[in-house]
Amino acid sequence: MIELGSINNPRAAQGFIDFIKSKGLHGELRSQDGQTVIICVAPEHFHQAQPLWQEFAANPHDEKYQQASWQVGSTQSPLSYQGQSLNLKARFKALSWLNRTVTLVSIAIFVAFLLGGFETIYSMLQFNPAQPLTWFTPAIVHFSAIHLIFNLIWWMTLGNDIEKRSGKLTLVGLFLVTAFISNWAQFLLVGPNFGGLSGVVYGLLGFCWIYSAMRPSEPPLVSNSIVGFMLVWLILGFVDMLPVSMANWAHLAGLLAGMAYAVSDKLLSRTQSRK
Repeated sequence: MIELGSINNPRAAQGFIDFIKSKGLHGELRSQDGQTVIICVAPEHFHQAQPLWQEFAANPHDEKYQQASWQVGSTQSPLSYQGQSLNLKARFKALSWLNRTVTLVSIAIFVAFLLGGFETIYSMLQFNPAQPLTWFTPAIVHFSAIHLIFNLIWWMTLGNDIEKRSGKLTLVGLFLVTAFISNWAQFLLVGPNFGGLSGVVYGLLGFCWIYSAMRPSEPPLVSNSIVGFMLVWLILGFVDMLPVSMANWAHLAGLLAGMAYAVSDKLLSRTQSRK
């Protein structure tokens, strides 16, 4: 075996090994203390693995290494993961301006609600067909901490994956389209009293689902089990079996809009490739 390099983060090192395994390359980890890890590869794979190692060394917390561990990684490891930082601050800073802005603004609005500004702020952000800006603003309004946290986790995770696979403009377009369609659907079918990023989240889910289905040779953006869970959640909302009130039509419209966006994205890429 030939040494590629070393790192003092066993969790990240395991992610890299799982990533190169997904590429058909053979590698292994060696460590004397369970903390500092040496990454080695088979001699015949060294030249292929070297640029991958350089890319990993520049950004060891890229989500693709974690995804590789889910796909091919082993749950058994002699390395000690205790005491390793999750590097949440670095991961958040690595997100795009749109991802961070939507996250921070949503949190700020919810905090402002708690501090007594609900009536004033919500009256400005509530859906109003006569005010075009409010066709989008309900997406950043949340009425409970659980709703906020649930939506932001999905928004940051799926949004980041979409940007890395399809580009930043795709996430911008998805946010605008799914927020617009989901908010209008909820307003027309129920009324103006709603809020939350759920319609957009379901739009991202729909995009990831169809995007991956149309590109079977690529690693999936989202697993079938997650898609199944979210669809069951959507159905439970419609049959009123959940303990909280849900903007069900916003969820469904967002999902369909995201799926349609993925189809149009694929058709557009085919058209451009023929030119």
